[in-house]
Amino acid sequence: MALHQVRPRILGFISEDVSAWLVASLVLLAGTCLTGVLSWAMMNLINQQLRQRFELQAEERFSRTEERFQDEEQRLDGLRRFFANSAGVSNAEFHGYVEPLLRRTLAFAWAPRISREQRQSFEQATREQGDDSFGIRETGDGGGLRQAAERDEYVPVLYLQSQPLSMSPLGFDLLSHPLRRAALEQARSLGTVVVSQPLDLMGVGPDFARGVLLVAPVTRASAKEPFGYVVAGLNMRQLVGDGLPAAGHDNLSMRVLDLSTDDREEVLFDSLDAPGDSDLSATRLLRLADRSYRVELRPSRMFLSSNHSSVTSLAVLGSLLSLLLSALLYVLVSQRQRALKLVEQRTGELRAREQELRGTHGQLRGVLDAATQVAIIATDLRGVITTFNAGAEQMLGYQGCEVLQSMTLESLHVPRELQARAAQLGARFGKPIPTCHAMLLEGGEQGGQQAREWTLVRRDGSHLTVNMLATPMLDDQGLWVGHLAICIDITERKRVHEALAARDLLLKKLSAHVPGGIYQFKMDFNGRFSVIYASDGIRDIYELEPDVLVQNAEAIFSRIHPLDSTRVRASIRASADTLSPWREEYRVQLPLRGLRWVRGEATPEELPGGGVLWHGYISDISDLKRVEEELRALSVTDALTGIRNRRYFQERLTSEMSRVERGSGGLAVIMLDIDHFKRINDQHGHAVGDRVLQAVCQRIVQRLRRTDVFCRLGGEEFVVLCPDTDSDSAYSLALGLWEGLRAAPIEDVGVVTASFGIATWRAGEGADALLLRADSGVYAAKQAGRDRVETQLG
Repeated sequence: MALHQVRPRILGFISEDVSAWLVASLVLLAGTCLTGVLSWAMMNLINQQLRQRFELQAEERFSRTEERFQDEEQRLDGLRRFFANSAGVSNAEFHGYVEPLLRRTLAFAWAPRISREQRQSFEQATREQGDDSFGIRETGDGGGLRQAAERDEYVPVLYLQSQPLSMSPLGFDLLSHPLRRAALEQARSLGTVVVSQPLDLMGVGPDFARGVLLVAPVTRASAKEPFGYVVAGLNMRQLVGDGLPAAGHDNLSMRVLDLSTDDREEVLFDSLDAPGDSDLSATRLLRLADRSYRVELRPSRMFLSSNHSSVTSLAVLGSLLSLLLSALLYVLVSQRQRALKLVEQRTGELRAREQELRGTHGQLRGVLDAATQVAIIATDLRGVITTFNAGAEQMLGYQGCEVLQSMTLESLHVPRELQARAAQLGARFGKPIPTCHAMLLEGGEQGGQQAREWTLVRRDGSHLTVNMLATPMLDDQGLWVGHLAICIDITERKRVHEALAARDLLLKKLSAHVPGGIYQFKMDFNGRFSVIYASDGIRDIYELEPDVLVQNAEAIFSRIHPLDSTRVRASIRASADTLSPWREEYRVQLPLRGLRWVRGEATPEELPGGGVLWHGYISDISDLKRVEEELRALSVTDALTGIRNRRYFQERLTSEMSRVERGSGGLAVIMLDIDHFKRINDQHGHAVGDRVLQAVCQRIVQRLRRTDVFCRLGGEEFVVLCPDTDSDSAYSLALGLWEGLRAAPIEDVGVVTASFGIATWRAGEGADALLLRADSGVYAAKQAGRDRVETQLG
């Protein structure tokens, strides 16, 4: 059948007659369309992901802002109840209570209600308590304070705890200012916490002067009208902006606007990061006391730059791939068409030369003689040599006329080699094998033929090592008529092998003195791992023999700790993808030495046929890891008492808060302060005081549960973190600790007591609020006479 009648189609469906340009154009068009579709889908996906990331960060910012608003209300409400539940509050008690609360609040103040008749006696009593210049004042025309005019009622600032002020507002009558008076009247009428309209705060620097007042009325249980007000000065820049990333590093641009006036909206907070060019935005009304503030969030330029789209790169890459594919198909189709035409031409030429090839049989002898580097020797069935080419003459030193029909192939071999080979084959086959056949039975029971190393005897009596392949010769009917032996001189090859063996021995000796293992690690193009070389030092790393690793590279991963195996495999593949140096630290689980830490380093190189080869070194770093763990333990341990320090407590508290916020169990905090510790130091010296701290810690630790965390906050302050503990269990534990201290006097000092405060976590409460309630319990215990346990519920 003619060649053109059986031509296959290109790629199974393209006719060979079609134009290569048409195929390339169609492929380019299809690739361009596919790239466009993928780019459109990628753009939608990136925009969706960008919106999701923005919404997540915006929700977190809203939640944090709302939490701070609620925290300010709770703190002021706590101060209100402190005054309402106390028969009288001194200036020192006021300062002691509110000082821990000053974090994001500019100031706290107490302002009682004073009638016209009470003014003179009130001012006189205040001056007698130490403030000689005290008087009820109001703002003057120049912005300063002057003596207040006569009115039926005053609400002067009596106590004040704040950050450093340029002007003290003590004695300032809050009713003398319209906005402040409106806030007081609103609080009085509602009976709850209210917030004023934006106003200029007194005595505050220009950066924080604009703010609002948070006002709460203080009323006795039996009274209907408040007898005073507690006030907190807030600045949105300090309240909302505290803890935000530095300028230029925030992902969100944030604004807080006051909606209290109908004619305009005042911006109380505007972040320094300008919003980027995007239609993404989020707005929410957050309530502080009785007023709502609009919080607006937009993505910053940093957010947009860190989430840029890669659609352009995808489109360019897709276009390039389409262009390359079309060019490849053009070359493939055109080359195939030319190749088929050339095949037709060559077929005609081969048929024309077929007759000429039949006459080349006579030239076979010339071809054999031309093989001067290979000895070709043919024998008959008796083993007598019938062919001895020029290569055999040059290799063995005999002339063809000396060996043809007179010598056998057996006579060219060393007798002892033939005898040893005959004995080996006789043992294999179970029957005697003549020496003349020993050189011919190379394939054994498979019946095939294999090349084997032999020693031949040259004409001058010297020996020559060759690689000889002996095969049977068959006639046209398939009958065995003789043997053909092809010999290649391997003297130089053996010399090279011996040199390589000497080099391997030297490498083994050198690597034996290296503390670790040297290796070559290979990954084929199909992802299969193999070990090319491993020094003896690898035995101490994995407790595996180097030969085992060379045979099965996966044995390495059987020693790697299950928690590290995936990471190690991923890092190897990442190094192969980028051809970057591989460096990894991981754990191995050894049968004899148990858990150990090792560090591996390797440099990759790409192999020509595909795959990557690493040259590396691996060492045991378990001692280094142990030192690191010891340093970590020292950093979270109090040097004097041996218990955990404040740093460790903050870390554990953060993790426990995350756990309970997910709805997993409860949490309690027991805070204690040693009573009259300063008196112990003054009477007995600091050395005894240190011994008292150590003894107290020993008594506390003996009564704690295994899950409790006991830490020293500083000085004589200690705290016990109690996971999965409710209020009743925490109170029982605190009573046990209190009784344990009182029941065990300390030598040279006697009975040492402590004041305990307890607080259990409530839903939605932050870590600061939890610790503040526990500290308030300690404060209440000390106010009640010390040496007692107080539970802080409010």
